[in-house]
Formats: sequence, C-alpha cells, structure tokens
Amino acid sequence: MLKIHYAPDNASLIIRLVLEELGEPYETVLVDRASNAQRSAAYLQVNPMGTIPALETADGVIFETAAIILWLTDRAERLAPAKDGPERGLFLSWLMVASNGLQNDLRQHFYAERFAAGPANEFRALVSMRLREHLDRFEALLDQGHSWFGADEPTALDFYVTVPLRWFALYLKDEDWFSLTDWPRLRDLAEKIEQRASMQAAIQAEGLGATPLTVPSPAQPPEGAAL
Repeated sequence: MLKIHYAPDNASLIIRLVLEELGEPYETVLVDRASNAQRSAAYLQVNPMGTIPALETADGVIFETAAIILWLTDRAERLAPAKDGPERGLFLSWLMVASNGLQNDLRQHFYAERFAAGPANEFRALVSMRLREHLDRFEALLDQGHSWFGADEPTALDFYVTVPLRWFALYLKDEDWFSLTDWPRLRDLAEKIEQRASMQAAIQAEGLGATPLTVPSPAQPPEGAAL
C-alpha cells in the first residue's frame, strides 16, 4: 500500500486529494512540523530534501509534489491527459508552472528570511508581484476552455492550483492586495473543488473547516500541527 508522509495543511494536502480522487488505498505517516521532524535524520532518510510530502511506493520513495502527481496519474491513467495525447505537453508545462512558479514563490514568500539577500519585507514585495502574475495567468488559462483545467471533471492541475488559494488567504492576510474575488474564475473552480468527495475527506482528516479554499480558516487537525 502507498504511504504518504504528510503534515496537516501542507503541500501533502494536494497529494491526499489526488489519492482520494483516484480511489487509491493509502496510509499516512505524520511528519510533525512542530518538532521540526522534517529535518530529522529519520525523515531525511525518506526524503533528503527535508520537504513534505514524500510517497513511499513498492518501487521506492518519490518526493517533490509534481513528481508524485505525475507518478500517480501516469500509473492510474487518470486526472491528466494521456501520455501520448496532443494535450499532454501543454498540461505538463502548466503543471511545472504550478510547481516551479506558484508553489515555489509561495514558499519564498512564507520563508523570505531564508531566501532574501537583503530586507525580507522588500523581498516579499517582489515575490508578491510574481504571485499576482501567477494568479492572473491561471485565471486567463481558465478562460481558454481546456479539457485539463477547469473542465467538468477535474485533473491534478485543478487541485495543484486551487489548494494554494487557502494559503494566500491565510498567510498573506497582512497584505492588502489579495482577495479571491478579484480572480472570479479561480474562485468558481475553488468552490467546485470544495464540493468534491475528495475534499470532504481531506477536511475531516486535516481539520480544514467547511470552506477550505474560498473562505478558509486555520486548520484544526486531529494530529500534528499546521505550520
């Protein structure tokens, strides 16, 4: 059985949703961020990057969110365009934008002191500009009618883009530029994802509240800490 190393309300939430959508049996292993367990020798043996999530499989451990997504969707042949399909290349491009752009810039914003060569507040202001641009791009992409983003049946990209919206609202609240209503297509997609059975399962497992993407509240997980 697959085993996901997770922390509540972290990037592992995206993988949990994909696993739930696929109906894939899995076990969870808590990485307790309150005790900095992601930096422990034991966890670094699982994931040498010291990041969350990691997925244990019969073939070994996979880490990095996008890599796990691709492994799961290719294996199941669901939640992504077919490997030999004409839409595959563009889907992969935007998946990497979500990974290397949106997720990475959010991480740099949250932990600006680790990344900034100068004052952290100045660095955050620059990253905020990039984050707004990411939201604008995905908002425009939703207007293009692709079958792999914002369609009737979700793909892994839908989850990868909408889950971070809760972190915008929760952790950028001291900045006055973010309101999800300014990106109405993204808001509509987030509302649709909230109603999925996969999200309802995640809400229960991680204490995410009734509207975790559109009107989020801090997680109250039954185990671990959302940091």
